[in-house]
Formats: sequence, C-alpha cells, structure tokens
Amino acid sequence: MNRLSGFRGLRAAGGRSVRLMFGVTSACAMVLGMAGIGAGPAAADSVIDTIPVGDFPNEVAVNPFGFRAYVANTDDDTVSVIDTSTNAVVATVTVGNEPRGVAVSSDGARVYVTNRDDDTVSVIDTSTNAVVATVTVENEPRGVAVSPDGARVYVTNHDDDTVSVIDTSTNTVVATVDVGNGPRGVVVSPDGSRVYVANRIDDSVSVIDTGTNLVDATVPVGDRPIGVAVTPDGSGVYVTNNAESTVSVIDTSTNTVVDTVNVGYSPVGVAMNPFGSRVYVTNGDDDTLSVIETRGNTVVETIPVGAAPTGVTVNLLGSRVYVTNGGDDTVTVIAIERCFGSLCFDFGSLVGGGSLVGGGSTGSGGTASLVGGGSLAGAGSAGSAGS
Repeated sequence: MNRLSGFRGLRAAGGRSVRLMFGVTSACAMVLGMAGIGAGPAAADSVIDTIPVGDFPNEVAVNPFGFRAYVANTDDDTVSVIDTSTNAVVATVTVGNEPRGVAVSSDGARVYVTNRDDDTVSVIDTSTNAVVATVTVENEPRGVAVSPDGARVYVTNHDDDTVSVIDTSTNTVVATVDVGNGPRGVVVSPDGSRVYVANRIDDSVSVIDTGTNLVDATVPVGDRPIGVAVTPDGSGVYVTNNAESTVSVIDTSTNTVVDTVNVGYSPVGVAMNPFGSRVYVTNGDDDTLSVIETRGNTVVETIPVGAAPTGVTVNLLGSRVYVTNGGDDTVTVIAIERCFGSLCFDFGSLVGGGSLVGGGSTGSGGTASLVGGGSLAGAGSAGSAGS
C-alpha cells in the first residue's frame, strides 16, 4: 500500500485499495471508534524490521508517545534507545551491572532499569538520555513496573522474595513487600489498586494491595511463571508458565485461573494490546511469538522472530510489537494490520511510525492516553517478564 498525505489507505479484500484523505482529527476519531468495537477486529501480523542493539537484549518498553523504545542489554550494561520512526538506535545509555527489566513512566520523562548484579535501579532522564539517580533495592532485582500516576515503581527482588516500592519523587524505597518464592514479572492494574507478581519458584502469582502494600491473595498458576500482563479493564491477568509452555489466565474478580492456553516452547515475555483483544507471548526455545486472541483464548498466529526471544511490548495503537532476541542481539519489529470486515488498516502510519499525537506507555504498568487526554479503550499495560 502506498502512502497518501502521510497516511496509508484502507485496503479491501483482494488487494484493491480504497484511499482516503483525512487529517489527524479524523484519524483520532476513527481510532477511537474502532477501539470501541466489541472484542476487537482481526489482526494480520508481519515482521517489518530487525534492529541490532546491545549484547543480550532482555526487556523492552515503549514510551507514552510511541516514538522511542528502550531495550535493556544484559551483557554490556547498557540501554539502547530506538527511534521507532526510523527503527534505528539513536542513543546508548550506560546503566548498572547486568540490566534486566525496563519500564517507562506514564509521562515519558523517566525510564527505570533493574540491574541484577549490583542490586540497583537506574533512573534515566529521557530528555538527556542520562542516568540521574541510582536506587538501591534488595537482592537480584528483575522485573519493574510503574504505577499509572507515576508515583510508584515496583521492583521484584528474585533472591529475597520481595518487591521494593520506590517513591519516584524522592527515588527512595518506601516499602518492601514479602511475596512468593523467586519473584520475576510484575505489572500494575490500570486503576493502580493492585500489583501482580509472578513467582517462578513456587508457581504462584502474588496480588499486592497498593493501599496497604500487603499481599491480599496468592493465585496458583503453572510451572515456573515468569511474565505477567493485565487487560485494559483490569479484569484479567495473563501469566507465562516457562516450564510447561502454557499461559494461565486469571480472573481478577475471583483471583482464580479460568483458562490455560498452550503456546510455544519455554514462554517468557507477555504483552497485551491496548484493545484487550490480543496477547503476545515470546517463546524462548523455539524462536517464535504466539498471538493469543482473548475472545476464546486461542492462539491465532505463530510468528518467527529472532533467536531466544525474551521481552515483548506493544505500542499505544496496537500497531507495532517489539521483541527482544537475546540469542542474536536484535529487536524484531512486527506490524499489526487491523481488519474490519473486508477493510484492513495499518495504524502504524498515523503520525510517525506508530504514534498518534500523544499516548500512554506499555511495558510500564501505565494507562494510555490519546492526544493528551482521555483513554484509548482503557488501554492497559504489558508487564515486565523480569527474565
């Protein structure tokens, strides 16, 4: 499909193009209208780029406006900053020792990176791409998530079975929460009231009440849970079970597993699109990405990516998926073309490679906004796999 006035045309079945000329205001209205259509339309996915990054990339997060992606490179102690409009690395930030998890604040001003081997969190100022603070946490931090209001950062400490709660105004730890054994992935609910933590060693998910910083429920899941993501309305949580190649689906109203989805071999990362219609799961040992349709919880696509994929995130519009490949030091970029009946539309062409005048963050536990206000289908977040 050719570009027309900065936008792609609609494509009818059989390849016939139906070209429309419209501005940003019309585009916003169209996206909002589509966001409200039931469980969401069909989506066709294709790999459009592969970006070389640092040594052994682990986790990835996209900023609220969609024009930067941040990749934690475990073996060279850096974070790669990707311009998503060009799919090129535009900066490399030195952080702590063996960075694993990465999350972006809801206003896009800060990036938080867990450093496994020196028990710290690096705080990056995104305007300068410089580390402006280093926060000491507990032993072997892995996953990280930011509250929707940006006031708190939650860090899983794998070897201490705790979660550190950081006050972002002071960059200090204000609480330490005891959770299950071997916590890895973490995500915050869209309303900020709950934090969900995947505990790898005791096969459970801890549910933290953010008002009290206490665990108020423990949910048994599959074998070796690692990644965790929450639906845009907060009603469901998806958990990757690394040792049994499944994803557990939790009903948050009852804190019980209501479904189990078979995916690829050794699933690690998991991310939810902003419409709540698709879940993306990285399969570390078969170099693929499983695409789960949440209506019915079935795998509808399996996409080959790079070697040993771990992290995954989705941008605001659900138009781009980014996958870190630890085995070949790359990030795979996947375009999502959403189809409504016989018409297909590439949202990624709106206002610069996947951004639409504003937005919210994925991979940070934040909600998403559109054009500086309101929400896009209550857009939820992808959690950190903390691998």
